[in-house]
This record gives sequence, C-alpha cells and structure tokens, in this order.
Amino acid sequence: MKFLQFFRKVALLEGLSLIILMAICMPLKYFADMPGPVKVVGWLHGFLFVVYVVVLLIVWNQRKWKFSRAFIAGLMSFIPFGTIMFDRSLKREVEEG
Repeated sequence: MKFLQFFRKVALLEGLSLIILMAICMPLKYFADMPGPVKVVGWLHGFLFVVYVVVLLIVWNQRKWKFSRAFIAGLMSFIPFGTIMFDRSLKREVEEG
C-alpha cells in the first residue's frame, strides 16, 4: 500500500513537471530566448519520469495489476494531465485498501 501512495505522489509531480515544461518553460525558450528553465525543469521532469517508471513496475508487481492497467498508467505519463486523470483510479484503489 505504501508504494501505491508513493506512486500517486510521484505521478502527480511527474504530470505537473510536464505541464510546467510545456506551458511555461518551452514558451520562454522559444519566445523570450530563455533556455535556462527548460534545462532545469527538463532535467527534473526526466528524473521524475524515470522514478515514475520504476515505481510503476514495483506497483504493477506488488498490486498484481493486469498488463492493460500498467500499460495505461505508463501511457498516461506521455499525455499532459494524463497522470493527474489516472490519479482518480489510484485514489479509489488506495481507499479500497
């Protein structure tokens, strides 16, 4: 259960970092000639993505998820707001025990 709760936190942080990267940092890079934020937030997002995938594999094994659920969880990390939308089902799973 602890990994599932940790996975929720990592998923939300990973999703938020993608949104910040795309909505704030990329426009700053291309419209204001400020590449610094992309470098910092991009590195952070990459790190969070790797943590997300590792914890996803642990949760998949620990919770005995079907392949389809794990695949969707992985796919959601590529879609802006995807991990935040997926969090609804994770929250229900935490509440159910």
